[in-house]
Amino acid sequence: MAAVRGALAESLVGQVVLPGDLLLLPAHPDDDRLRLAPGGGSSAPWGRLLCGPGLRRCAGGLLVTKCGLLRHRRAGGGAYWVDSQQKRYVPVKGDHVIGIVTAKAGDVFKLDVGGSEQASLSYLAFEGATKKNRPNVQVGDLIYGQFLVANKDMEPEMVCIDSSGRSSGMGIIGQDGFLFKVSLGLIRKLLAPKCEIIQELSQLYPFELVLGMNGRIWVKAKTVQQTLIIVNILEACEYMTAEQRKQALAKLSGN
Repeated sequence: MAAVRGALAESLVGQVVLPGDLLLLPAHPDDDRLRLAPGGGSSAPWGRLLCGPGLRRCAGGLLVTKCGLLRHRRAGGGAYWVDSQQKRYVPVKGDHVIGIVTAKAGDVFKLDVGGSEQASLSYLAFEGATKKNRPNVQVGDLIYGQFLVANKDMEPEMVCIDSSGRSSGMGIIGQDGFLFKVSLGLIRKLLAPKCEIIQELSQLYPFELVLGMNGRIWVKAKTVQQTLIIVNILEACEYMTAEQRKQALAKLSGN
């Protein structure tokens, strides 16, 4: 059932909304929770309602910009977003992604992140990097980092350090391993807390895993055969039920 233009946001949670639909918020001027925080990031003050992906603020409330299911989270003041199945990744500030170095342009690296344009990465955006101590980044390397700047009017900019200057697991990914692409919906499922798929795979083989919000996954296991088995399971689990996945893992563990 499509959303009705001008309907209350709470009444449409879990339903399909379309671009152009207007989601109204309860009119309580004294309620601080109804003031939307900019950007939708986690740095918003406690008690503010967050505007997530697929929604845009307007005078009447929230304007839908993507087709999908409307979701709502009440914790931390609440948040609304649209859960959509899109093929092309759109950079979002704060997202952790896997990029492929395509060129060096002076002091800046150009990375393919799967979006409409390439992202830039400064050589100083690495932990401990200085003018004399430059990181050894070559064309074709895989970089795991996060977006510092991402909007429709500016070129996306990535960094491999957090706010305190630490790498926090970001940086150049090892040469070994296997890189492949899955849907954005599967990535969100794998990044969910206590994901059953990751827990079940960890009982099968020990492996290293890097997940990018742009739909890219890097996997490295002890052997090439184990790596390919994990890759095939991750690609197929999107179309398998939990019972089918457990049966497939049971067969592999028995071999």
